[in-house]
Amino acid sequence: MSYYQLTPDVIIDALSSIGIHVDTGLMALNSYENRVYRFNSDADGPLVVKFYRPERWTLAQIQEEHNFLFALAAAKVRVATPVQREQSSIFVWQDIPFAVWPAVRGRSFETDNLDQLTALGEQLARLHQVGEHFTLNARPTLSAEQVLTHAQQVLEQEAIMPNKLRNEFFSQLSALNSKASQLYQPQQQLTIHGDCHGSNILWQDGVWLVDFDDCRQGPAVQDLWMMLSGPRQEQLLQLDALLSGYEEVREFNNTELALIEPLRAIRMVNYMAWLATRWSDPAFPANFPWFNTEDYWLQQTKVLAEQRQALDAAPLSLTSWY
Repeated sequence: MSYYQLTPDVIIDALSSIGIHVDTGLMALNSYENRVYRFNSDADGPLVVKFYRPERWTLAQIQEEHNFLFALAAAKVRVATPVQREQSSIFVWQDIPFAVWPAVRGRSFETDNLDQLTALGEQLARLHQVGEHFTLNARPTLSAEQVLTHAQQVLEQEAIMPNKLRNEFFSQLSALNSKASQLYQPQQQLTIHGDCHGSNILWQDGVWLVDFDDCRQGPAVQDLWMMLSGPRQEQLLQLDALLSGYEEVREFNNTELALIEPLRAIRMVNYMAWLATRWSDPAFPANFPWFNTEDYWLQQTKVLAEQRQALDAAPLSLTSWY
């Protein structure tokens, strides 16, 4: 069966195969990489099922995600753990792996709320305490050179770009990739969330961390920097709130602040490549109509040049901003 043929009947059959019955609702949640649905089961309460995109992760890599969640929950980190049946949390229906979680009820995380940022910092420190001792053998390590080299190859092959724009775009991209790879020199790699932004955090009497699909080995600051936005002064306030909570639990290595702009470059370039790779998925042209247009590539060329300048600027620091 094709991944794009996950009709309600197929989803209900997959869930029935592990003894879970959809009693009300089957609402698609906002996820493009996987197919995620929320529903209610009278026997099990509100649940979320995720069908993993084929060929993205191996079963061993998915199992490592789940094992990390079980370890985090045992350490009292606020995460939801996948449902198990006969000691298994990964199920397969018509060659598509899927998993089921209890639905976390909560409000959207307020990224401009300093109290919530402090609470997030504490939870991330607890997560990293576990991540220091939790080794991933199947999942990749966050490597600037590997990610950026692969992303550039993808864009060279897949991007639908007018020829008149290609030279300038790829010139800027190559310069950015080279500088980011040079500056990205983490001193410690641990198991991290990997994609910690506002959409992957809920607030229910505290922080709940969700969607560990991108968990991997990487520096601790990768789970912090996406919470920073706005002018530099605002970012310093946000960083101060995060670290005040974080350092109640775990010491933060301030030299990692120099990795923020290289990590931003990695995410920026990888996002463009991700869209190009997924363009054959019908959901992507429908939801990202601005991608692969001339205006988009003109704007991205400018953004790449600006990010190259950001790599040359002094990194954020809390030591002298007061």
